[in-house]
Amino acid sequence: MEDIRPLISPNSGRFLDQLRLHIRQNGLAYRTEQTYLHWVKRFIRFHGRKHPKDLCMTDVEVFLSHLAEQRSCSTNTQRIALNALVYLYKRFMGLDIGNLAFKPAQGARRIPVVYSREEISAILAHLRGAHRLQVELMYGSGLRKAELLSLRVKDIDFGSNNIFVRGGKGNKDRTTMLPLRLIPALKHQIAHVERLHAQDIIDGYGEVYLPDALNRKYPSAAKETAWQFLFPSTKIGKDPRSGVLRRHHLHPSALSKQIRQAVLAAKVHKPAKSHSFRHSFATHLLESGYDLRTIQELLGHSDISTTEIYTHVVNRGGKGVLSPADSLFA
Repeated sequence: MEDIRPLISPNSGRFLDQLRLHIRQNGLAYRTEQTYLHWVKRFIRFHGRKHPKDLCMTDVEVFLSHLAEQRSCSTNTQRIALNALVYLYKRFMGLDIGNLAFKPAQGARRIPVVYSREEISAILAHLRGAHRLQVELMYGSGLRKAELLSLRVKDIDFGSNNIFVRGGKGNKDRTTMLPLRLIPALKHQIAHVERLHAQDIIDGYGEVYLPDALNRKYPSAAKETAWQFLFPSTKIGKDPRSGVLRRHHLHPSALSKQIRQAVLAAKVHKPAKSHSFRHSFATHLLESGYDLRTIQELLGHSDISTTEIYTHVVNRGGKGVLSPADSLFA
């Protein structure tokens, strides 16, 4: 249940606890909270565990330059660290940070790992049951792994053939397509969830985790089938906030393990990454002639430039250029 925010007393005097509370009051996603806390802690440790109020903007510049020069971090990593420290000083501490001068990271933007259609089929052939359905959804709907595992029964709309993604990256909601060929498997999975939930109720459990606001607004929703996770864990666990024993969603590591084994068995000589199925979704849509704006909306990208990376991996660079080697006589 690592994706459940731990409770923090509003009366806590700890600096990092107050920073966490400030992040939550501003409505940032839990993953953003975790990322910002990670970089703030690294910044503090880098400067000999000095309190941020005893450090200045020069210290921020030195740390960011260190990431580029000594740690050889990517441009994106340095940007994330910068965002965390800007939030710390400007939004949380209310200080004017001015224009920061630091050594920019030189790491080039990496082209995403994409599986071909044949490789997707080969990988799926080595997956069974719920794990196969999970990978088919990431590829067929463009879901991130965290979005997939956070799906509730109610998020699958067979009437409109939509999947509702709640609180995706950037804490944004969106809809994406529901592949028609997956409808029978999804109905079978929902029937499994219904049976499991009914047994949990009998055993004295059956109350799923809901964010605080929803729990207060819909006090009985936690025991309704609609709110149960589409891919529940095989075990009952203790909620770190309340101590209540409940069934959460499948742990991300379980899916990652299955993907690694399937990619190896399929003899696909590319990194075994769950995110590559999302990359493949976008790339194959682009190859099929769909426009970037449509793909951007399905993926939930805020900036079209993020989606444009896929133009670099479509067949023949998206320009229909034929290699001179392909015109040689045998």
